[in-house]
Amino acid sequence: MFVRDGEQCWFVRLSEVRLFEISAGYTQIYFDTHRPLIPRTLQHLEQRLDARTFFRANRQQIINLKWVESIEPWFSNTLKIRLRGGPEVEVSRQQSARFRELLSL
Repeated sequence: MFVRDGEQCWFVRLSEVRLFEISAGYTQIYFDTHRPLIPRTLQHLEQRLDARTFFRANRQQIINLKWVESIEPWFSNTLKIRLRGGPEVEVSRQQSARFRELLSL
């Protein structure tokens, strides 16, 4: 995918993207050491991403399942996912149930 943030541009393989996250009306893309913003909604991206690789963790974040480093139980039957080289993501209660089902946990 082509990503432009101000005057910087990148060609980014989707496999390199760890996380998509809403930030002030834009979507922030986490890849390598970069975190550019793009003018797309998560809903727009989610419709175009492969559901076998990308998972909507909550209203603000979509994670790349191939970057999951660890999964731990969290409050109220939810999950916390740590991504390799990236942040921790709290999975919503509804999506935690879907995630467990998806990965047969």
